[in-house]
Amino acid sequence: MDQLTFDGDPGPALAPSRPSSVRPTTGYELERELTAGGAVRIAGVDEVGRGAWAGPIMVGAVVVRPGFPEPPDGLTDSKRLTPRRREQLAGLLPAWVAAYAIGEASHEEIDALGMTAALRKAARRALRQLPQPPDIVLLDGSHDYIGRPHDVRCAVKADLRSVSVAAASVIAKVHRDRLMARLGAAHEHFAFAENAGYPAPVHQQALAALGPTPYHRLSWSYLDDLPQWRHLKKPRPDIDGQLSLL
Repeated sequence: MDQLTFDGDPGPALAPSRPSSVRPTTGYELERELTAGGAVRIAGVDEVGRGAWAGPIMVGAVVVRPGFPEPPDGLTDSKRLTPRRREQLAGLLPAWVAAYAIGEASHEEIDALGMTAALRKAARRALRQLPQPPDIVLLDGSHDYIGRPHDVRCAVKADLRSVSVAAASVIAKVHRDRLMARLGAAHEHFAFAENAGYPAPVHQQALAALGPTPYHRLSWSYLDDLPQWRHLKKPRPDIDGQLSLL
């Protein structure tokens, strides 16, 4: 499999000079390049939850309709959107895209396999759910964690340069946030509904006082700083993957 990495200038949407109530909409820059090369079905793929201390990793996969239809207003990298706007877009996108799917790898799988292998499982689960296999998988980032038999093209900041990747990031983010809110209902001190399992101060304080929930990743290094809970730590099978929290 040949891998093409897009690393050109992603344009001004990458770094707005200051917050604005008007969010630029991501376009079809990368889809146009790949379509010109002969691709018909392009699946944009993005992950969410890699840096969380609790909960699963999720990967979204989206195939947009042919002809470059105008995307929903404000569609862009999910991290640049308010929770309310993400929810609004997540309600619009399923009917707007040609196909979408979400794959998940649990916190147990992350502990047992390491982050890279867990990401691979989640992505392949998502891609298998699409009604037709894509010609090309357009993956946000610089590292192909999916691999064969998929033809994967990595693109840095793809969620700002590809409508399909941006849509995948929004759908996966909203889906995971909702799941974490449900899981956190029985663990209210951790405020998972607000932090989605990421190490916000209230989460760290609850963890120190109460110990891990059944949804925490127990192979992660945060337990090294909690002597009272260190005995729960599991060995890490993939040190590099565990430390890559971007």
